[in-house]
Amino acid sequence: MSDIVEETRSKPAGTDVIGILARYAPIIFLIAVMLVFTILDSRFLSPINLFNVMRQVSIVGLLAVGMTFVILTAGIDLSVGALLCLAGLVCAAVSKGGVSEGFAAGSEVSDAGYNWSLVLLAAVAVGLAGGMLQGLAITRLKVPPFVVTLGGMSVFRGVALLFSNGGPISGFEPGFLWWGQGKFGIVPIPVITFLSFALLAHIVLRYTRYGRQVYAVGGNPEAARLSGVDVRRIVCGVYVIAGFFSGLGAFVLSARLNAAEAVAGLGYELTVIASVVIGGTSLFGGSGSILGTVIGTVLIGVLLNGLVILNVSPYVQQIIIGVIIVLAVAFDTFAKSRRRR
Repeated sequence: MSDIVEETRSKPAGTDVIGILARYAPIIFLIAVMLVFTILDSRFLSPINLFNVMRQVSIVGLLAVGMTFVILTAGIDLSVGALLCLAGLVCAAVSKGGVSEGFAAGSEVSDAGYNWSLVLLAAVAVGLAGGMLQGLAITRLKVPPFVVTLGGMSVFRGVALLFSNGGPISGFEPGFLWWGQGKFGIVPIPVITFLSFALLAHIVLRYTRYGRQVYAVGGNPEAARLSGVDVRRIVCGVYVIAGFFSGLGAFVLSARLNAAEAVAGLGYELTVIASVVIGGTSLFGGSGSILGTVIGTVLIGVLLNGLVILNVSPYVQQIIIGVIIVLAVAFDTFAKSRRRR
């Protein structure tokens, strides 16, 4: 009997295929999808198309970076699209010099508007305020994040409609438009903005005390509290961060479209959450990375772009994204259950 036990101990541990897939699945899937689309249509790998994909995902990517902080604490934010809409309308009004001026001027550039720096400040301020309100409701009133942000989604969208009276605001000064339509060499400015803030967020999460506390709260909030972490401050803070990225995304989106309207950001919640979850961040909190989120965002952008090139119905595209979300969460749950054994 002892010989059998000794023989069992001496055997090298087998390769944990599930663990490897759980860690590298997003990048493996991204490469596989790109290969398939390249085989099916050679236009897919053209530089113009690839930069177009990156430009398209940059707005969702900014929101997904903020959402990563929230989901790492086992929270959720369903209001990012609506808050982006409201912040976009406010910054557009500032750019035009006022709401009435914006509606009256239409697509013409107004001389009464403000510099792009004040426009950016207005968008970010709205995002921060919205995130702060929701964070305080979650931490002080003890209302579940799902309920708070679901209500926030309705409130922000309603305020946006009331603010704009349902109409668009368009026609911005060139300095503002550059942030959405300009290029640095051949690289679009929105792409540079997205990747720069993703890098900053990666540094914060990986190399700062605050980042370690975010992971700790998501992994076990009670243990984090007993270790001296101010759990309420961390939880409130991640919603403020998500609000900041909603405001920044609104600024870039409005500049890119040269317009802001009350229907902006509709359905962004699904795509943003999908990007984060597919990138490997666990909905149960405590596990994930910004790099994974970037890969997940690009993966969804590549998938949607390839389906468009292949003339796949947009209705089918929504089905595919929904199925991928369910499979990603199911795989994450399965991988976690194996690690506990």
